[in-house]
Amino acid sequence: MAAGQREYRQRIKSVKATKKITKAMELIAASRVAKARQKVAETTPYARALTQAVSAVATHSQEDHPLTTEVTDRRRAGVVVITSDRGLAGGYPAGPMKFADRLGEHLEEQGLEVVPYLVGRKAENYFRFRNRDWARNWAGFSDAPTVEAAREVADALIEAFLTPSEEGGLDEVHVVYTRFRTMVTQEVAGARLLPLEVVEADDHFDGDASAAPVEQEGLVPEYDFEPSADEVLDALLPQYVSSRIFNMLMQSAASELAARQRAMKAATDNADDLIKDYTRLANQARQADITQEISEIVGGSSALSDSK
Repeated sequence: MAAGQREYRQRIKSVKATKKITKAMELIAASRVAKARQKVAETTPYARALTQAVSAVATHSQEDHPLTTEVTDRRRAGVVVITSDRGLAGGYPAGPMKFADRLGEHLEEQGLEVVPYLVGRKAENYFRFRNRDWARNWAGFSDAPTVEAAREVADALIEAFLTPSEEGGLDEVHVVYTRFRTMVTQEVAGARLLPLEVVEADDHFDGDASAAPVEQEGLVPEYDFEPSADEVLDALLPQYVSSRIFNMLMQSAASELAARQRAMKAATDNADDLIKDYTRLANQARQADITQEISEIVGGSSALSDSK
């Protein structure tokens, strides 16, 4: 039984060491998620307002711009999947991948070739494990996105969209990300980024093939452009794509940190339960050892008395 006590003590020591790690990661995630939530709150109104403004300008300017023109004979669709670089965040990394698979099937049913663009090492590992190809991948900033990283992703998508599909370009671009609602609620969503369409709120694919953007109602505004509508759109549209990508990255980052905080809290609580269980088993083993020693002493004393 002494060996059993040592084994339980070693397990308790190991679980306590693991608990220190999970507790530290929980506190780190809790401190970082507050900053991420603040950035989401700061960037979301700007991204929404810019989206509505650019949508209205593109719709009512009577200008045909490459980033707003629908392709009649669609062939290739890009799907940007935003997930995490690291694990230990519960089921967060798997959510966007499953949604992207459903979206890919939805697009393939329409006769489109799906071209993946990956953000995060988990997405890259997911595709590599399944021997699937992708066009571009970015990693290293999933839990702390920067404007520069968003601009790099946006520039690559715009370049691919402006390239004809016959030459390896894209006819439309979709983004799969995790929308941050609250610390408890985060939901995976998909939005069509290019070509630009009229949106009053975030349009998203939810698995329904009949899903369509919401049309604007009410009076139609009139616009006057200087120097020209085409030059205004040339300046605004890249900024629009970059701002939406940055907002999606920030929402995904806040969702990742919130999921990691919950996962690490659950791991810490489980470690406490394991420590209590192992401590009780160690005490039982110790009591059994003491009882056995007393029994051996009493038995030996009785044997000596009988021999006399």
